[in-house]
Amino acid sequence: MKKSVLLVLVAIALAACAKRPDAIAPVSMGNAFSSVSCNQARTMLNTERSQLATFSAAQNTAANNDALGVFLIGVPMGSVSGGDNEGNIAASKGKILALENRLLTC
Repeated sequence: MKKSVLLVLVAIALAACAKRPDAIAPVSMGNAFSSVSCNQARTMLNTERSQLATFSAAQNTAANNDALGVFLIGVPMGSVSGGDNEGNIAASKGKILALENRLLTC
């Protein structure tokens, strides 16, 4: 009985861990940037790539903190402390894909 409770707790702790940035799928933006000029799209793309790098660095820190927290005390500290940027990364990846698709028609 104690082993099953421990296994459930470990599974819950691991499920709450922050994902690595490369494991996060982009959110579909469709044709959200179809009316943006080519110059604006290039500028926005560079800005968004920089933003993604910032979010990814923070996400890696959260994932590392989660791994350490689960190992030491059984709690994913990075996610608990609000360090998870999964939504920001997914949106940023979606914007980048949409902007790259826009630039294909320039």
